[in-house]
Amino acid sequence: MTLGADHDEPVHVAVVGSGPSGFYAAEALLRSEWNTRVTMIERLPTPYGLVRSGVAPDHQTLKSVILVYDRIARSEGFHYVGNVAVGRDISISELRANFHAVILAYGAQTDRRMGIPGEDIAGSYTATEFVGWYNGHPDYRDLDFDLSSPVAVIIGQGNVAADVCRILAKPIDDLRHSDIADHALEILAESKIEEIHVVGRRGPAQAKFTAKELRELGEIPNCIAEVHPDDCALNEASAAEIADRANAGALKNMKLFREFAEHTKSSNTGSTKGLRRIRFHFRLSPKAIIGNERVERVAFFRNRLHGPAFAQIAHPTSGVEEIDCGLVFRSIGYRGASLPGVPFDEARGVIPNEAGRVIDRGAYAHGLFVTGWIKRGPQGIIGTNRADSLETVESLIADLPALTRARKPGFKGLIALIEDRDVRPVDLAEWLVIDETETARGRAKDKPREKITRVEEMLALLSQRPQRPHVKQ
Repeated sequence: MTLGADHDEPVHVAVVGSGPSGFYAAEALLRSEWNTRVTMIERLPTPYGLVRSGVAPDHQTLKSVILVYDRIARSEGFHYVGNVAVGRDISISELRANFHAVILAYGAQTDRRMGIPGEDIAGSYTATEFVGWYNGHPDYRDLDFDLSSPVAVIIGQGNVAADVCRILAKPIDDLRHSDIADHALEILAESKIEEIHVVGRRGPAQAKFTAKELRELGEIPNCIAEVHPDDCALNEASAAEIADRANAGALKNMKLFREFAEHTKSSNTGSTKGLRRIRFHFRLSPKAIIGNERVERVAFFRNRLHGPAFAQIAHPTSGVEEIDCGLVFRSIGYRGASLPGVPFDEARGVIPNEAGRVIDRGAYAHGLFVTGWIKRGPQGIIGTNRADSLETVESLIADLPALTRARKPGFKGLIALIEDRDVRPVDLAEWLVIDETETARGRAKDKPREKITRVEEMLALLSQRPQRPHVKQ
């Protein structure tokens, strides 16, 4: 028997991951003509992925999209199963046996490595660690960041690097009423950082900041953003890039960098005592992070750009430049991680696919789909995931006649599997208890919320509730 759009028997789809791509996929499925039931499975008790734990605390407007996801989560036919890790608590093969289709939407959870000496020395951190720490992510809650050095280096020139830079540079009073984690606020309040060097391997025309993020770095109170005037000189290919109307963001960035260069000229003639400094450097590739027991300086190769516009490559020269510092943040991009039982492209850090259909050894993996960063790589903004997820759902729906030839238990089958295991699933009602507790704690401090930063504390809060999610009929 093949189930149809007008058949009473539902189609069960599991979505692994509760970030933007997962919610947009769930929304598209629930709006389809098929009688669909969506079970969203999340490793943490809390949903929303990088919207909760990646968006900077001083960018609350970006987090308003959570209202959309909350509406989706309350839809008929939707189940949330938090605190269950696929690959640890339940296998992909078990999910495929219990659902007509599985969509992998678990994002890019690790950082790309630079592969240089000293990368893991004390005082060298990934941007993911720092962002997760100040956002209260349980995985990074207990990390220790020593901000006693006056100089920090950020390697990378994208929006995550801008977030790290801004949090380090902002006056602490500008962060107190955000949803930054209290433990981070305490450490940042004692920070001795005076200079932040933001380093990129290509030129200012290729920096990956959005103009809005870059402009913010020039507007931080009691802080001056600087660029050496010579760094604003462009080769012919770079000039062609910023002249292209389709590349308006790069032109806006160049105007800002030139403004920062004027700041540099004036700071050389006037007093900047008491100001923090953000210094942008270009055409430098990391050679080594140097220090005996912890970071003391970073050595960079000086680069030359070669190639046509929009395809320039940074080639290291024999020249070397060093920056003395006590702290390094590596922000050169996220990378997806493999999942047991799922094919993985190690070179690209994604799950191989065509239009969202997972490809395993040259053939489609029956009923297995992918969306978001783990599908296409870590690129785009939150809204980019909607079109990406729609493409995947369209592929899934096109395949449903072949996928629905047998009944599957869906959510009930998942709960039956894990109820005898050492797993404590968290349902939507329980997440709302956590949410309400966090917002109440935040109100007491004039903050949007005060996050609970340890899974154990979340579960203790829920200890009086049933330990099995309510099964909707």
